[in-house]
Amino acid sequence: MAEILSISTFKDSRGTLTVLDSIVPFDIKRIFYIYGVDNSDRGGHRHHNTRQAAICIQGSCIITNDNGQDEQVFNLDSPDKCLILEPEDWHVMHDFTNDAILLVLASTSFDPSDYIFDPYEHPLRKP
Repeated sequence: MAEILSISTFKDSRGTLTVLDSIVPFDIKRIFYIYGVDNSDRGGHRHHNTRQAAICIQGSCIITNDNGQDEQVFNLDSPDKCLILEPEDWHVMHDFTNDAILLVLASTSFDPSDYIFDPYEHPLRKP
């Protein structure tokens, strides 16, 4: 199940330093970032194996998550919030602000066969 972790952040008169070295609960194999998003949704998938850590390092975005049992909505509106997504977490990233930069750390290298694009079927959800 997805969860938000607080990242250690240190502020002084020179600025802010945020440290990721011990917060991510997996070895990082891939790093990418998403920015310049129009009104489109991003994501819309889950994985067979990949765990991810999502941090909106500038601006904000919403991540709607469904693990097959529960649906959750996360507002990533601060660079000291880290959303951990498990492989079973079918997620959609949306409502990006114009200045948003979403940094994603992944536990595996890119592999197209790791992606599952079909959302979970819920008996009470309307198609």
